[in-house]
Amino acid sequence: MVSVGLGETGSSPGSGSNRPRLQDPCRHSVSVLCLQRRSLAPSQLAKRKPEGRSSDDEDWQPGLVTPRKRKSSNETQIQECFLSPFRKPLSQLTNQPPCLDSSQHGHRLKNSENQTYQALDSLNTSRRVLISGTPIQNDLLEYFSLVHFVNSGILGTAQEFKKHFELPILKGRDAAASEADRQLGEERLRELTSIVNRCLIRRTSDILSKYLPVKIEQVVCCRLTPLQTELYKRFLRQAKPAEELHEGKMSVSSLSSITSLKKLCNHPALIYDKCVEQEDGFEGALDLFPPGYSSKALEPQLSGKMLVLDYILAVTRSRSSDKVVLVSNYTQTLDLFEKLCRARRYLYVRLDGTMSIKKRAKVVERFNSPSSPDFVFMLSSKAGGCGLNLIGANRLVMFDPDWNPANDEQAMARVWRDGQKKTCYIYRLLSAGTIEEKIFQRQSHKKALSSCVVDEEQDVERHFSLGELKELFILDEASLSDTHDRLHCRRCVNSRQIRPPPDGSDCTSDLAQWNHCTDKRGLQDEVLQAAWDAASTAITFVFHQRSHEEQQGLR
Repeated sequence: MVSVGLGETGSSPGSGSNRPRLQDPCRHSVSVLCLQRRSLAPSQLAKRKPEGRSSDDEDWQPGLVTPRKRKSSNETQIQECFLSPFRKPLSQLTNQPPCLDSSQHGHRLKNSENQTYQALDSLNTSRRVLISGTPIQNDLLEYFSLVHFVNSGILGTAQEFKKHFELPILKGRDAAASEADRQLGEERLRELTSIVNRCLIRRTSDILSKYLPVKIEQVVCCRLTPLQTELYKRFLRQAKPAEELHEGKMSVSSLSSITSLKKLCNHPALIYDKCVEQEDGFEGALDLFPPGYSSKALEPQLSGKMLVLDYILAVTRSRSSDKVVLVSNYTQTLDLFEKLCRARRYLYVRLDGTMSIKKRAKVVERFNSPSSPDFVFMLSSKAGGCGLNLIGANRLVMFDPDWNPANDEQAMARVWRDGQKKTCYIYRLLSAGTIEEKIFQRQSHKKALSSCVVDEEQDVERHFSLGELKELFILDEASLSDTHDRLHCRRCVNSRQIRPPPDGSDCTSDLAQWNHCTDKRGLQDEVLQAAWDAASTAITFVFHQRSHEEQQGLR
């Protein structure tokens, strides 16, 4: 039955004399790579039984791994390591055909060199199914690894794939690509999708719009404060991180510089100790802080983003019964959130890597309860980016960007999930003209690549060259939004939107097809409108878009 469905949706692979010799993509009885965009409730998937199955638990147990018996001691050790938790269920399924279902986290097999991938790949299975919402998180080789796992050889070897597909496609996607490179890239892209579509089922977030309320995503560019600006410029002058990058040296020092600048964008308090210790790039920077400054007490007005967050929380608290999720990549930033909440007397809960799994469940259940007095849920993106259902809140603030767009997407999906009844508002805060916008641009590049390869969206615009994305250590103080500047937007004059986005565009569309605002007019979120008024010049630019048009009767 599954094979028939795949056959109807599949297409023949492209031909070409220079293409590496590939194996038959349909040589397995069933090899499926199921892809989702954003979130489909795993509970719904787990509850469905295949047609023709009985309701007996021994006959149908979703998510179980059924290995074939092995003689090799090495293979036995692999089963011992990965399958010991499943021994009892496996004993009940000895008569079932061998099957490997990697459940909803297929993207964890993105690296064919790691031990998990190699151990699972060594299992002798007749069927392999992967489910992932993020098949491409960083590069095309991750996509190759997933496809290769379910259908070994369909795309040749990793070296053949890189030469024949990855390099031409990436070169064609570069904003500075020649017409010949673009044509070759599009040709190889069509060939790749035609091959992979024979073992791929794709479902996008369009499905969710039928069941969930509207989600409004907003990318809010915030101006650095004078203190942040001076610290930023001094660091670039003294540490000179750009020189190492220009020489092709991505050293430990360069990575440390990136982290320092990202923390400075969050709040000067996060680099205060570096200034005290006179670390490289922060020599003499202590004199820039206000007299009597202490890192023990939070001063929101010293950070553009923290000031905007302060107003978003204040307006939300005073005008609605909404709850807010605050997400950051740094636990030190969560510490600042705690100081802010204590100063404003907001009740809050915090979840990071130090909290046990058992306690997490209780904290989430309490926060989601309508009777809970908690207003803010603080979340470390590394600890709680996946799997948490925080529908007790309908507003989420992504305080800093991650290099991997999939991590941010997963974190932002915590509130827009099955069971949510309210309109959801997502705030992505970026420091204008800084390294944060460069990271966000890198995300856009990766998402555009994923859209082209996985979703076959050929109209994704080319805005950022790979060379431009290396300009990490440049501060553009005058820019309202470096990201918008690089779009070369045809719908805006002097950064002001004069034409609306195309019909049918939504949150998944290219950023050029979002609404662009240099003031509060046109915003659909009254909270952000009021925060923009209160924060005055702290907000410089906003991109915003809806997930879908609200359907009548859906609330």
